[in-house]
Amino acid sequence: MRRLLLVLLGTSRRDACGGVTRWKGAPRKLRSGVPLMSLALLMAGCAGHSLVPEEQALAIRTRERTLTPHAKAIHDAIRQSGNLGALAFLDARDGHLVVLPGDSPTDAWARYSTSPPESSPPGRVSVPVVVSFVYGADVPKPPETVTHVFLQQQQALGTALGTLDTEQRELSRSIAAAKQEMQQSFVATKQETQQSIAAAKQETQQSIAVAREDVQRALNSLAEDLAAARKFMLQTAQLGWLNHELNVENASGIRKAAKASEQLTSDTTRLADTMRKLSDSLASQLKELANRLDSIQSKVSNVK
Repeated sequence: MRRLLLVLLGTSRRDACGGVTRWKGAPRKLRSGVPLMSLALLMAGCAGHSLVPEEQALAIRTRERTLTPHAKAIHDAIRQSGNLGALAFLDARDGHLVVLPGDSPTDAWARYSTSPPESSPPGRVSVPVVVSFVYGADVPKPPETVTHVFLQQQQALGTALGTLDTEQRELSRSIAAAKQEMQQSFVATKQETQQSIAAAKQETQQSIAVAREDVQRALNSLAEDLAAARKFMLQTAQLGWLNHELNVENASGIRKAAKASEQLTSDTTRLADTMRKLSDSLASQLKELANRLDSIQSKVSNVK
């Protein structure tokens, strides 16, 4: 909404008399502009006498004539205030002169409206329908005619724009606070994420180290088992070779034993034959000896 209003605002306001005035009663960002509607109203208020009815022109000339006797007082008030001009009019109730200094009609009215009652020209005044803005003696510009309604509209517009400006500043502060909070939240989240990543990385490294140690232990155990199996297989091969050697030796011993047994059987047979022959020879010798003894005995018997 503020941007839309700024688009409708100009950087300066050209009045119907050809001059340019600055509006200093509004907020800083909005002082340089006045809405197009106010420009139209001002142009209507400052139109030449040829564009208004005779009665209205007569009223304008009458108002100017009533302010003419107070010209010195008006310019003295402008000079003392240090502003470019002042709103000058006669109070609608008692007709006393009222001078409201300012750099433009809206600025003068804004100063008057926002000032405390005790600092205003004696209390609050009764403003006529139409008032004049008189420039100082050093400003080569004729007076401007503005309406009370126009001033009130400008005041309302300035208040609305001031409210919008305040709301914008509050919104900007809220956005800045939200942005800062988001940045802080982002930084905190980033730190938490980095800490989580670092912790996960450390846990992963520890898990990898433990797994590596387990694998190394398993490999060492497998190597030991393979070495034991190789040693067992070597011992089994050695035992097989020894068994083969023993079998060969046993077979050779058995063959030798069989051969010896055969030799022993042959020797036994020969010994038996020899013993039988010796027995037969001894029997025959003993028989012969017995015969000889019988013969000898017989001979001895015969001798006797």
